Amino acid sequence: MGQQVRRSAVAFVLGLVIACAGSLGLPAVAPAQPFLPTPDPDPFFSVPADIAAYAPGDALRVRPMPPLDAFPGSAVWQVLFRSTNSEGRPIAANTTMVIPANHVPDGPLLSYQHYVNSLGTRCKVANELYSTDPTAQVPEAPALNIALERGWAVALPDHLGLEMAYGAAKLGGLIVLDGIRAVQRVPEFRVANSKVGIGGASGGGMASAWAAALAPEYAPELDIVGAALGGAPVNLVKMALGLGTNPHPAFGLAMAAAFGLEREYPDRLDVSGQLNATGRELQRLTANGCNGELMFWGFNRSAGELTDRTDFIHDPVGWQLLSENSLELFPGVPTAPIFEWHSPTDALIPLDSINALMRRWCDGGTPVYSFATDPLDHLAAAAVGMPRAVEWLEQKFAGLPTPTTC
Repeated sequence: MGQQVRRSAVAFVLGLVIACAGSLGLPAVAPAQPFLPTPDPDPFFSVPADIAAYAPGDALRVRPMPPLDAFPGSAVWQVLFRSTNSEGRPIAANTTMVIPANHVPDGPLLSYQHYVNSLGTRCKVANELYSTDPTAQVPEAPALNIALERGWAVALPDHLGLEMAYGAAKLGGLIVLDGIRAVQRVPEFRVANSKVGIGGASGGGMASAWAAALAPEYAPELDIVGAALGGAPVNLVKMALGLGTNPHPAFGLAMAAAFGLEREYPDRLDVSGQLNATGRELQRLTANGCNGELMFWGFNRSAGELTDRTDFIHDPVGWQLLSENSLELFPGVPTAPIFEWHSPTDALIPLDSINALMRRWCDGGTPVYSFATDPLDHLAAAAVGMPRAVEWLEQKFAGLPTPTTC
């Protein structure tokens, strides 16, 4: 997908979120219920009634899974665990654990966050890995053998949560950290004392970056030796300044993110209640969709088609919500070293925000190595930087010093 497509997609989602987020002085009304995905029919993913009785990171259920051709020779497990949502409430989340044959007890553990642009539970990584549906795939999975062949255990959390809250950035960080806790508490995995690396690009980079920033306060006991972040969006507020209103082929992803944010903040963000008939129909068609379906149903649509409101950009509630999910505006500073890369011509990511965040983290004492790839689009740059990220993580697992750009 080209840079202009992605820039317009971001503009559209922020426009729709801001348009639907509050009352702007109008009479207060109870928000409509968000259109949640159909629950996963597998009872393994059902939320225990006593979820609040567990501590964050406690494993609720664990099961071995059939071997996967994508990870030859590796054992695969699934874990349901207790986590916390963006507003501090207990939730259940899940991760997939992949353990190579050459993994040694307490050897390296990598938590890798996929980019998941979906709203349906069948699209989460735990299901996609075993799916034959061409619309539900994990394109990054084969590349993980670069880590597995080194003997690293790899955890693959579904960082959008069981409600597939696509667009909720802070939630992703919380789930990542609790997913690491969970696999370390399962004796069969033999990673209780493992050094931990975190990595991901694009949306996965955003979840990874939030995990790194939240860890000192939320999960200080984790031995995180480094976090590798590729093309991570860090300031949704600044992205909102580039709002677009014209129809665009990539609008489906933007529309989905607005629906996903409402799932995470149902008491604050009323998208469903502000939709017109067209918007409600598109919401119905995409509520359980994976990436390709979202793109199909949203093709050449615009935010103005989904709502009849015209007071798009003046709602303080919408801006506040975007601020809370903008890592540049979050005061926390990682203690783990950071490896960050991005395209110098990425129209999706405000580069000044990335540079400002890396400078602030440097000033806060975080060892940061940040660089720009050759001029490439968003996803191409993410892929190009990944081999260097693996090499950097390998050095951190070995306890070797690494250069910084601070």
